[in-house]
Amino acid sequence: MPKSIKDEEDHAIAVGDQVETKYRGGKRRGEVEAVLGNEHDVEKQGPDLGVKVMNPPKVVFRDQHGHRVSHNPGTLSHVEQEADLKE
Repeated sequence: MPKSIKDEEDHAIAVGDQVETKYRGGKRRGEVEAVLGNEHDVEKQGPDLGVKVMNPPKVVFRDQHGHRVSHNPGTLSHVEQEADLKE
């Protein structure tokens, strides 16, 4: 059974999850489009994603500005639904 990819709070990350990461004094937030756990996943899905992925594991998502980005899973955290309502 493959090891699941987890965020900085040790929660499993799956396609469709809302995640965020701190980036250059702000935050990047978006819905997970792909979870690439190894080189095989990168070779299989990478070209279709339109983003350069190096040194897996990586989580690919589109940020709030529409840019597709990839980040290390350990830098991500899940977005609380209540936090979305407050903003």
